[in-house]
Amino acid sequence: MANLSPTLGPLIFLTGSQAMATLSHTLPSASALPILQPKTFTSNSIKCCENQRETVKLSNNGLATFPEKNALRSSASATVRPPRPRRIILVRHGQSEGNLDETAYTRIADPKIALTEKGIAEAEACGLEIREMIERDKIENWKVYFYVSPYRRTLETLKSLARGFERTRIAGVREETRLREQDFGNFQDREKMRYEKAIRMLYGRFFYRFPNGESAADVYDRITGFRETLRSDIDIGRFQPPGDQNPGMNLVIVSHGLTLRVFLMRWYKWTVEQFEQLNNLGNGKIIVMEQGYGGRYSLLIHHSEEELRDFGLSDDMLMDQEWQKFARPGELNYDCPMMNSFFTHFADEGCKT
Repeated sequence: MANLSPTLGPLIFLTGSQAMATLSHTLPSASALPILQPKTFTSNSIKCCENQRETVKLSNNGLATFPEKNALRSSASATVRPPRPRRIILVRHGQSEGNLDETAYTRIADPKIALTEKGIAEAEACGLEIREMIERDKIENWKVYFYVSPYRRTLETLKSLARGFERTRIAGVREETRLREQDFGNFQDREKMRYEKAIRMLYGRFFYRFPNGESAADVYDRITGFRETLRSDIDIGRFQPPGDQNPGMNLVIVSHGLTLRVFLMRWYKWTVEQFEQLNNLGNGKIIVMEQGYGGRYSLLIHHSEEELRDFGLSDDMLMDQEWQKFARPGELNYDCPMMNSFFTHFADEGCKT
């Protein structure tokens, strides 16, 4: 019994062989089908988002191994590794509405918390401080590249901070979601927030997870992913134009207090106990990882021992930073002080039974 359709006419159920026979009589032959010519695009046809009259040239940036770059990459640029950035500068956002009045979180979503007027001034002063530090290198063609958290207060910090730099000094910027603040959950109750933060201090700042939010350990996991992205960007020279060997590149990461502490913990492989000792950076303040004599990044190049002790570094952590000043990438610290703290039962001459 055939089913009737007002648009398609009778619908008849056919077996597989019947259907194939029917299709062979109803479909046009391959020779009768029109031949579609593929539309070709060139680098000159890529339009700029801001100005549709200009075009963006295809760039063979650094050593990035994208297929479209293979034809443009010379054998020389493929074998010469670009220099590592001179610094990685960590910036905490300026004073925010939430720093000034914690009840702001009961009215405004955390990602939408803005800077105060003082926070804007702190960010501008931070930009000038970074510029003065870079200019002391006496490198003519120095540049900065920014990574920034997508929260409003960090984006506003970057905009104010960047006023200290001409456009030609800025190599680029990337909004990086993994640099966002620790998620404290969907708090609307001020007293409940205070209670949860007090419980965190008893439980431990690293492992305590806020209801419907994150622990610092959760932040550690996503920062691990960002760190791998950052190391890949450094290795391929994503910040450098084709064939450029500029030693004056500086990376600036604009983020949040806990996130930056976790970043340092992950980079230098600090323990949970060592993380718990760290103090928060002030609003609009920086901590600088600067390239040492062997190519690794050390906090003791820019900062004094007293500054790092105030930040929370212990004797063991400072000893490791001293080693970082002279070590080369890929080397291991075989005299790591943690060896003695873990394996205290071994005598110097070996284990005796």
